[in-house]
Amino acid sequence: MKKYHPVNYYFIADPSFWPIIGSIGLFTTFLGLVNTLHHNFYGPYMMVIGILILLTTMFGWFGKVIHESLKGLHSPQMDRTYRWGMMWFIVSEVALFFVFFLALFYTRLFGITELGGDPFNFVQDLYMFKGGATHHYLWPNFQQTWPLLVNPNPELFKGPESVIPTWGIPAINTLLLLSSAVTVTWAHWGFKKGNRKQIILGLILTIILGCIFEGFQAHEYHMAYTEIGLTLASGIYGTTFFTLTGLHALHVSMGIIMLTIILIRCLKGHFLPEHHFAFEAVSWYWHFVDVVWLFLFVFVYWI
Repeated sequence: MKKYHPVNYYFIADPSFWPIIGSIGLFTTFLGLVNTLHHNFYGPYMMVIGILILLTTMFGWFGKVIHESLKGLHSPQMDRTYRWGMMWFIVSEVALFFVFFLALFYTRLFGITELGGDPFNFVQDLYMFKGGATHHYLWPNFQQTWPLLVNPNPELFKGPESVIPTWGIPAINTLLLLSSAVTVTWAHWGFKKGNRKQIILGLILTIILGCIFEGFQAHEYHMAYTEIGLTLASGIYGTTFFTLTGLHALHVSMGIIMLTIILIRCLKGHFLPEHHFAFEAVSWYWHFVDVVWLFLFVFVYWI
């Protein structure tokens, strides 16, 4: 393995077309998702095209960054730049999940209580002046409960028959992700000790645990749709459930892809004990995914 000899100046990369290509891929993907939800036949095809563009962007752009790193073009200042960039990326991801959790909390604390005419919801009555009136004139038979199994208009939106048991698949998935946090940390310790076998084994175990998690999540979705009627169209409970858990599952999938790439790079000997930020960045991301799941387990499945 070659010694790491970074340049002693701040390397500035050449202008790249990958950002605009990635933006086109994101726009196409989400436009396809919207049209899929509206049952337009071309929606899934647009989604596939957008995802392929995104994968191409990731392969080309990240490949170029890896090539720069292997050539020793990443100075200590560049390393600090990447660390700050990854930190702010995770902050933006926290903000993304915060918005969807906020929608869940608003629904539970304000929306449902207003439709149910909660006499103790003095905050709504004080600031909105319509909590009791909405229930009395529009939905007099609606009862506020969460999870919401009976919607205000059951004929328009049929609610699910039941909810996902907390201590079934969700609890197993929690154990899987917490275990993966341990294995990826163990792999990181391998870098500090220069133990290549420990690094590779830790990464393999983390990837396997992530894949098992995704498999259980897919099984849970199939069970929700086919057995208990919990779907995106089953009311606000189904909408918030699939939005939050689906967004998290997407992040887990991205994490698995990144860990796999890091594993391949480790097998090729790309990293050194003093030069392995790519691994650190992915481990930060994976720990973020783990923490988000704990909030999901508590507020979506448990409470």
